[in-house]
Amino acid sequence: MKNLFRHLHSIHGALFTYIAFLKSPFLLFVRLYWGLQLMRNGWAKLHNLQNVTEFFTSLHLPAPAATAAFISGLEFFGGILLATGLFSRIISLMLTVNLIVAYITADSEALHAIFSDPNKFMAADPFTFLMASLIVLIFGPGFFSLDTIFTRALGWSRSSSPAG
Repeated sequence: MKNLFRHLHSIHGALFTYIAFLKSPFLLFVRLYWGLQLMRNGWAKLHNLQNVTEFFTSLHLPAPAATAAFISGLEFFGGILLATGLFSRIISLMLTVNLIVAYITADSEALHAIFSDPNKFMAADPFTFLMASLIVLIFGPGFFSLDTIFTRALGWSRSSSPAG
């Protein structure tokens, strides 16, 4: 019986050693796909600032014109940074805060339904962007990122690097 568990443990270890090689390609996919989508959303907002300002005004956000310009720029430039993997964790933190505020202000009904109706929470516009931002914030940008390239080029150790 002991040998069976040892053998199963060995198989488990080997399997997940190989699966671990998928971490960086997965993080690259997350960054590219959702980063480019955020960039597109930000670009669209930048070209329709009047509509975004009116929407923010309807939400009673402070300084709606300035907020609209800031959020549009954050999504556009943040999407580019996320996709390229540059300043990944910093931009992911900023995007995470932005998306939580979006839930609170524009999708509060979905936010309040997080436990009572999870489908409503997950169907809200900020959900996938929030999850992508949290994934990069928590796990870092992965090997295929500008953060990793600069970290290696500057000779920083992983513990002191912004790429993590």
